[in-house]
Amino acid sequence: MDAIIQHISKATDISTRQVMSVIHLLEQGSSIPFISRYRKEQTGGLNEVEIGNIKINYDKFVKLSERRNFIIESIDSQDKLSEELKTQILDCWDPVVLEDLYLPYKPKRKTKASIARENKLEPLADRIMQQADGNVEEWAKHFVTENVKTTDEALQGARDIIAEIISENRDIRNTIRKAFDHSAVISSKLVKTKEEEAQKYQDYFEFSEKLSKCPSHRLLAIRRGENEGVLRVDISPDNTRVIESLNRMLVKRNNAAAEQVELAISDSYKRLLKPSIENEYANISKEKADLEAIEVFAQNLKQLLLSPPLGQKRVLAIDPGFRTGCKLVVLDAQGNLMHNENIYPHKPQEDRRTATRKLVSLVDMYDIEAIAIGNGTASRETESFIKRIRFSKEIKVFVVSEDGASIYSASAIAREEFPKYDVTVRGAVSIGRRLMDPLAELVKIDPKSIGIGQYQHDVDQKLLKESLDTVVESCVNNVGVDLNTASRHLLTYVSGLGTVLAQNIVDYRKENGAFSNRAQLLKVPRLGNKAFEQCAGFLRIRNGENLLDNTAVHPESYHIVEKMASDQGSDILGLIENQDLRTKIDLNKYVDGNIGIPTLTDIMKELEKPGRDIRETIKVFEFAENVFDIDDLEVGMVLPGIVTNITKFGAFVDIGIKQNGLIHVSNMADRFIKDPAEVVNLHQHLKVKVISIDFKRERIQLSLKDVD
Repeated sequence: MDAIIQHISKATDISTRQVMSVIHLLEQGSSIPFISRYRKEQTGGLNEVEIGNIKINYDKFVKLSERRNFIIESIDSQDKLSEELKTQILDCWDPVVLEDLYLPYKPKRKTKASIARENKLEPLADRIMQQADGNVEEWAKHFVTENVKTTDEALQGARDIIAEIISENRDIRNTIRKAFDHSAVISSKLVKTKEEEAQKYQDYFEFSEKLSKCPSHRLLAIRRGENEGVLRVDISPDNTRVIESLNRMLVKRNNAAAEQVELAISDSYKRLLKPSIENEYANISKEKADLEAIEVFAQNLKQLLLSPPLGQKRVLAIDPGFRTGCKLVVLDAQGNLMHNENIYPHKPQEDRRTATRKLVSLVDMYDIEAIAIGNGTASRETESFIKRIRFSKEIKVFVVSEDGASIYSASAIAREEFPKYDVTVRGAVSIGRRLMDPLAELVKIDPKSIGIGQYQHDVDQKLLKESLDTVVESCVNNVGVDLNTASRHLLTYVSGLGTVLAQNIVDYRKENGAFSNRAQLLKVPRLGNKAFEQCAGFLRIRNGENLLDNTAVHPESYHIVEKMASDQGSDILGLIENQDLRTKIDLNKYVDGNIGIPTLTDIMKELEKPGRDIRETIKVFEFAENVFDIDDLEVGMVLPGIVTNITKFGAFVDIGIKQNGLIHVSNMADRFIKDPAEVVNLHQHLKVKVISIDFKRERIQLSLKDVD
């Protein structure tokens, strides 16, 4: 364990003391959000990213240790484990080096070399490897047998053995890796019979680029084309130079045996080494591209989940459509479905009078405070229609992303929530709830269905899920969850809960009514002290018995706040309402063996704004009035837009038409931009200039340059 801690410390640039503390807390069952928020004294104030990196490295090194033990057992079972080799394996912390150590002993299927060894050709191979002077043909005659018919076959078998020996040599493998590091080129070519179905990969029909320079989105596109069978992909350094360098390493004489060694080197490289190292670098580059793509996806998802909420308002949500009409649903301030029906304001029916009458009636009847319109088909037309209606009061109109709503409406979760309603009603409800609280609604949908990021279906799915689950968990716990209104799905992501306890909380709430204090959580079946410790600080109770239950102050610290209030001659309410009292508090007086200044500082911030939401305030957005489809665009137009997706090569922007426009990273500023996230955020409202329109391919290029 000490060695693992040392290596994690080196890999993360975090002190061994902090690493030890984090691992200890993780092994005790603490979650990353809990450790980051409530154990700052133990970790030295590490944030969630740093704690997450420690966990990732810890899991990686534990797996490496397990692999080492397996390799030692495997070699020992072959009676080939020397003390020197065992020490090398135990001291190895590099998975590539570890596999190189194991390679000569790794059980293999039948190979050319193993067949040659069975035919007793190993002594001939050894003699040729020594490159002694002499007639190799004469040497080979002694190995002609019933299975080895000729001297040529004998020499070929010897070269097969030599080729395998060369391919398993660590120094030689590292030499080839250096060549790949310095000069490997990734190239792709069209599979000739697949031209018609490969049109979207046209850029890669005759493509080559230095592997180290190939960006993640390009590499993932190439690999997708390869997986679909339309592209043939190769990764190679300068093969001639590599073989020449191997010859310099291994060919020591100028004689017939040396010539045989040269032939074996060439065969070893082309047949064994190059495919092996190429596969290694294909995996490494793919893994790197995956990590970059997953990072982009995670950043986008975090911004999406933390989108500004409207809050608990009465909402009329509209899932717009032409022929099938617009589905209307009315939601109360808690997101409960109160009413649903259809209107047909657009062609072919175009019954605007009836639609207007229904909308005005619903707004008045249910005292609607905001209208949410899905951004799919007929969205702009519906928005334009709604804004012409004169309601009895001011109603804010919001356009809401529908991405993933159809997935939700057909899901088991939606059927469970609305068993009596069809997918159209469920989809409209989702649109309305997304406006009220994006986080609470989006946790019900697989993040891959939301339409953000790049090539999410091509990356390592296990790694992607782990990363996105971590993001969701982080966002949920940073925002906090209303214990009395949260769905089972939202509660699942709260620190320390999970599926079973989340359902138990909902069941307890149904049976016993709303929670009046956090301590009641301990009455929930199977929710013990450890789960309470992990979850309590992230759950909120509005208008409960204790004001602190609606803050991020953990119950384990309530006594400190009570002592602070008492020392100031006040109660907790007085401490919250009176800033002068709080400024008189000397935090050093409340430091003890468990709680230090970091936690006390957090407590004071909570007392300043109890129950505050870390998310920004939502703003109404309006598209350009006269732009409804791509034919309405002209080069040079400056339009309002909303960022809908961010990738490594640019950002996609909704400008109020069916097709999103692209701001390439080169068009984001008059300076070099490495990452679009430096300039834009998901759902950011901005103005963009149209710089090119490809009507045939329906592609729109946008720019942030020269835009006021």
